[in-house]
This record gives sequence, structure tokens and C-alpha cells, in this order.
Amino acid sequence: MKTIFNNSIIALLPFAVLQLGVDVAFAQTKIATGITEPVNLPAFDPSAPTCARPAGLSRKLIFFQDNSREFMQGVRFGLEQAAKARALSFTVDLANDDASKMAEGVDKAVKSKTGALVAAPVDAIGLAPHLQAAITSGTYVGTVVPPPAVTILNAPQYLTGERLALAASDYIVHELGGQANVVLLTHDSLQFLSPRFKAMRDVLGKLPGVTIVADISPATVNMEGGYETMKLILLAHPKIDVVLGADTVVLGALKALKEAGLASTRQFLGGIDGEPAAVSELKDSQSPYKVSVSLASPVFGYALGHYAADWLEGKSVPQAMDVLPKVLTPDILADYEADLKDPASVFSDPEKHKEYLREYGNICFDSRDRFLNFPWSSDR
Repeated sequence: MKTIFNNSIIALLPFAVLQLGVDVAFAQTKIATGITEPVNLPAFDPSAPTCARPAGLSRKLIFFQDNSREFMQGVRFGLEQAAKARALSFTVDLANDDASKMAEGVDKAVKSKTGALVAAPVDAIGLAPHLQAAITSGTYVGTVVPPPAVTILNAPQYLTGERLALAASDYIVHELGGQANVVLLTHDSLQFLSPRFKAMRDVLGKLPGVTIVADISPATVNMEGGYETMKLILLAHPKIDVVLGADTVVLGALKALKEAGLASTRQFLGGIDGEPAAVSELKDSQSPYKVSVSLASPVFGYALGHYAADWLEGKSVPQAMDVLPKVLTPDILADYEADLKDPASVFSDPEKHKEYLREYGNICFDSRDRFLNFPWSSDR
């Protein structure tokens, strides 16, 4: 394998939580720092002893949502379903990618004694001290990927990227004669997601006939970012065989290929997240979109909402949770879509639960000072 063009990987600074920017209301409270060094967590024990219920907090769950992309709408749906099932009131605070708006919302939630919040941070480092203050106050905090949180939701990122790359590799060998020009649309500036792209490079690196003509992070992680990046790539490399990345950016790349008259059923486009638009492409036998690796957001959204309710009832909850990558192909789509419409049934069915989720560690209100405050991943 050879690589023609890539962009510099911008590594995040070591994750350090600063005690700056937290509302003055928390100034006289000693903010817990949690576990800051990586630890190996045992499997979650659902029969762990209960502890005290958080006192004086409302049975209210707020989802601090970064933006309205379909993946996050799935998280929202799952949380709402769990809230209904567990008698929690539920609201959404949509940041529209405004980091300061999200931080202000979290502070307001803590002041109003909100019992539980789940955040998909716009700015993980900037939001961290606000989430720490929430945890210290007794509020349940779940996050989608970055710390700090009572329960961190992540995916085994290397495995996720590996599964997509293996599907592409198999296609290159059996359908393209081992020869392919590949585009990788990455998010290497996000240290939490970079292992998935390392996996893609590792797998594709074993194929001598593969040329990575572009290995680049779009300016924005959405369809527009993928579209604009792909238009630039096509100016230099009009013959593209494979495009890999998150669904939302690969869908943008597909749009650019179609506009240029360069889309073909012979191509392999594949993404991560199981976005509804990607699933629609999989149903079209004439589409070059061949695979989406799902991280079923309604299912893990339901789980986070369920554990938020458990926390408020004094029960022990997981410190971390994997959403397991599921390779979507046309033959399994009907069952998959049924699962997403009914995440409660998936969560309560032991066999289906194991297909989608894996939980680690135990924490409750009394032990909340042991929340995870490092970039947790089971890949470690």
C-alpha cells in the first residue's frame, strides 16, 4: 500500500481537566477530579449493592445534544423512550455546535437540581469542569465518548474501523482484482476516534495493490464536509474505487461523485454509524454504498436513560459501556431497523443486549468520586 496525500494529525493535548470557567456558584464546593489515570474495569455487576439515593434532585433527564445529525437524533429517541419507561421527565438542550451554550446549560441544570444529564459534547475539554461540578453535586452524568462522566459510552474504536476495512478489503480482493484507489475521510484530530482510522490503514496496508490517494479530515464532520473534500480530491484523482469514513461524510462524498458523473456500482463506499441515509443507500442495488458499520444510537441512548433512572434510585450503574459495531448488509436490515424502533426490547433481551452493548465497572452515588476522568476505551 502507498499513500499519496494526507493531512497532519493534530493530536489533542493530554486530557487535563481545568478548574476554570466553572460558574461561581460552585466556587466554594470542592470539585472531585475522579480517576484520571487509565484503569482496567471488570465486567459490570448488576447485582452490586445499592447505596444512598441522591437527595433533593428532580427526576428529570436532560440531553445536551451537540447538533441534529441523524446519529444524535437516534440517541435522543433512545433516551426519550427510557425516560418514559422509568417515569423521568425529559427535555433536550440543543447546542447547534455552540460550546458555550452547552456549558451554560449544564450549569443551569445543576443549579436547578436536575437529577440526570447526558451530553454529546461540542468541546469536550471545555465542558469537562462543568460536568465534574454536576457529578460532584450528585447528578447522574452520561457522555457520548469523552470524559468525565459517571457512565462513559464509547465504542471499541479500533474494532469498529477494522470491521469496515475488512469488508472493504474483501471487496477489493474479490471484486476489484486486488487493485484500488482509496480515499480515507478521517477524524484524526479527535483522539477518541483516531484508532478506527489506524485500523483502516493497518488492514489496507496488507494489500500491495491499494493506493491511498487521499487520507484527510474534512473541515466539518457532516455531509457538506465530505462533499467539499471529495470535490477537491476528484480534481487530482478522478478514478476512485473505495471511500471510507463516517457515514455522514461518505454520503457527502457520494453526492460529489454523482455530480461529477463518477459514481459506479463497481465502487465500494462504506461508513460508520448506521445513519438512516446510509441504510437507504444499502437498500438500493445500484448504489456504490456497500456497507455501514452501525453503532446503534437508539439502543445505547436507551441504556444511558435506564441507568440514569437507576442512579436516582440509589442503584449501582456501569462506569463505562461499549456499543458494539454491527456490520450492516442488505440481508439483515429488516431485523436491524426493527431493533432501532424498539430499543427497550433490545435492552431487556439478554441475547440481543449482548449483540449491541457491553458494560464495565460499577459506581453509585456514594462512590461518585470514582467517576472516569480519562479517555476510556475498551481498546486499551
